[in-house]
Amino acid sequence: MTFIAQLSAAWQRNQSLLCVGLDPDPTKLPVSLTGTGGAIFSFCREIVDATADLVCAFKPQIAYFAAQRAEDQLEQLIHYIHDAHPGIPVILDAKRGDIGATAEQYAREAFERYQADAVTVNPYMGFDSIEPYLAYDTRGVIVLCRTSNAGGSDLQALDVHGAPLYQTVARLARERWNTTGQLALVVGATFPEELAKVREIVGDMPLLVPGIGAQGGDIAATVRAGRTADGTGMAINSSRAILYASRDKDFAKAARQAALETRDAINQYRA
Repeated sequence: MTFIAQLSAAWQRNQSLLCVGLDPDPTKLPVSLTGTGGAIFSFCREIVDATADLVCAFKPQIAYFAAQRAEDQLEQLIHYIHDAHPGIPVILDAKRGDIGATAEQYAREAFERYQADAVTVNPYMGFDSIEPYLAYDTRGVIVLCRTSNAGGSDLQALDVHGAPLYQTVARLARERWNTTGQLALVVGATFPEELAKVREIVGDMPLLVPGIGAQGGDIAATVRAGRTADGTGMAINSSRAILYASRDKDFAKAARQAALETRDAINQYRA
């Protein structure tokens, strides 16, 4: 099954646009897990098991694993999600951006080593930096378009032939780059008016939307700006607000409650 088919099925099956980001910070792990071997995997596994019926995707951020020399735990985690919760797509948040043979290796890393269903990429070097990922024609390629950080405006808001650069990226994604039909865009919840403009440009293309929760994005404005006509079209990511809802032994239970409240808050505005 393709990435977008999995995502669409999860939207319907779990009645959810929520994506849980898996950003395991060793300084924030529950005390009951710290100092134990495989703590990162154990923490993420319990979060996954507690929230899998409430989400449309999981999004592990590769830096949190690589910095701790825990790439093997990331491989184990993605395999576990596929095995224990089939049908929930895994987005590897890597934001890769290179060309030629190097990009081919990054694509192999994401799709062959880690077996991710989709990967985030940086389009700054143009289509050359995206094309190698499209060789895996069932996997998703999620292109940075309008990111949630304030500094994104330094480049993304620059005028390009009468339109901001992020709108140029959105048009290229719709008109020229989406050769497999598995492209999606990253658009931050912190800029709802710009999110609405991207939706207008790209039609029903899926959007990965970071920025709610700890980053302060407004859920109502986000959903109204980015939803498609059928009330789907987005994977709205929340990481820290769910992962670290508690640092005690009840961390998984607390994460589930936070995920449930976030999913239900999102669903209020989907119609």
